[in-house]
Amino acid sequence: MEHHYYEFAGLLFASTVVGVLAVRLKQPLIVAFILVGILVGPSALDMISAEQQIALLAEVGVTVLLFVVGLKLDMHLVRHLGLVALATGLGQLTFTIVLGFGLGLVLGFDWIKATYIAVALTFSSTIIIVKLLSDKREIDSLHGRIAMGFLIVQDIAVVLAMMVVGSLSASQGVDAGTTWLLLLSIVGKLAAALLLVALAMRYVLPNLVHLLARSPELMLIFAIAWGTSAAALGDMVGFSKEVGAFLAGFSLASTSYREAMSARLTSVRDFLLLFFFVHLGSQLQFDTLGSELLPAVIFSLFVLIGNPLVVMAIMGYMGYRRRTGFLAGLTVAQISEFSIIFIAMGISLGHVEESALGLITLVGIVTITLSTYMILYSYRLYDWLGRWLGVFERRHPYRESDQVAAAEGRPAILVFGLGRYGGRLVTKLHEAGAKVLAMDFDPEAVRQYQRQGVPAAYGDIESREFLEHLDLDQVRWVISTVPEMGASRGLAEVLRERGFQGKLAVTVHHERDGQQLEASGHGIVLRPYQDAADYAAGQILASL
Repeated sequence: MEHHYYEFAGLLFASTVVGVLAVRLKQPLIVAFILVGILVGPSALDMISAEQQIALLAEVGVTVLLFVVGLKLDMHLVRHLGLVALATGLGQLTFTIVLGFGLGLVLGFDWIKATYIAVALTFSSTIIIVKLLSDKREIDSLHGRIAMGFLIVQDIAVVLAMMVVGSLSASQGVDAGTTWLLLLSIVGKLAAALLLVALAMRYVLPNLVHLLARSPELMLIFAIAWGTSAAALGDMVGFSKEVGAFLAGFSLASTSYREAMSARLTSVRDFLLLFFFVHLGSQLQFDTLGSELLPAVIFSLFVLIGNPLVVMAIMGYMGYRRRTGFLAGLTVAQISEFSIIFIAMGISLGHVEESALGLITLVGIVTITLSTYMILYSYRLYDWLGRWLGVFERRHPYRESDQVAAAEGRPAILVFGLGRYGGRLVTKLHEAGAKVLAMDFDPEAVRQYQRQGVPAAYGDIESREFLEHLDLDQVRWVISTVPEMGASRGLAEVLRERGFQGKLAVTVHHERDGQQLEASGHGIVLRPYQDAADYAAGQILASL
């Protein structure tokens, strides 16, 4: 036992060191942990003897991951985005499965292995995408919300795929003769499971969770216990642990405590998934990977290029600009942790051999690594490639065009940004009778102000194409309240190139930025924090 303890300590330390290197390289920790597994596994240093313990923690990590996915399943977002989320999500799934299956057959795989690989290639990593978009403050942008919508569609597809695979056994096989019986069995089991979940959600869980909420520690223990128990039950009745864990999380998604549970489980999930990816890396057999290098390269290019193109094609057909389609399409240019889990399930059932896991892991490492940089530098990539992407845009991209013209008359004041400061500024100007138009890249914020009767339209200040097509004939003031100085400088540059005769005002949060803007003559500088502090100091001093 002491020897295993030393192993775990060394494993965690090695994961930390390699993780620091990954963070410096702006890479997700998934890649770092797989590399740690390769390093300590039999293919390299062969330092792991506690394989069973690590495998058990890996299984629990996958259970918690699926539980959190079910817990955070936001059906409202899918309904709200509606057609674009469903069309893009289902279109990308269909495209990837069909062409991925064809590629598999061309590369000489049998139809079962080709099917598994094709399905695995369809899943994109919600965890990685949410992290990257959050870091770039794009989670509330139009392309960010669309991406979240079709990623949720993918999450649902993940669960359905695992449900189908979990209902198969090695003895059953997957021949076509049992397909209808299999589907009927899955539908019956799913209906029974959903009925039990619905009854628990209606009569048991709300009161139980309310009682447990008095102790945050007990709430955390209950969440893990509920997820692992449902996973075990799902495995016993012929589904899978993953599906059982997902349904357990979904059963608590309607409670008012789901965010609190999710917040506490996130760190537990990340810690346990470390062991899953380390275990995965340690199981890779490099002597069998040589034959998989060429297929891995082909499938990686397929995911990195093909998936974004199909998203762009669907969004362009639906009336979005090529820039929005490009930024949203980059979010599906990688496979996810679920892809690896899905193949691992197929191996455990005897449907595919170990080489399939090595292939998908290689594709995962390549696509996750490269797509991370593609998303981080998405605007620079679009500047390089945008001129050749016109085929993915309608002549009239109606979903993003003419929004300014649809507002009440031609505005005299344009305000970019509907945050706390910008929103208050727009409201006061509107109440004073000024012809103001608010613009924001968050469609939800735009709709909120439109419902209040304030003229508002979708507009992305970082899109040079959008700024170049703005009608500025009657505009006397352009005001930027966005926190990113780069966006404000880009706005000032476009206005100068267009010969804008009005005035530009820019908010700054740091005095250094204000001094630089004033020195460069970019316009009037507004200092909301400094002005508010000066006003507060004056009020306090006046009362002494």
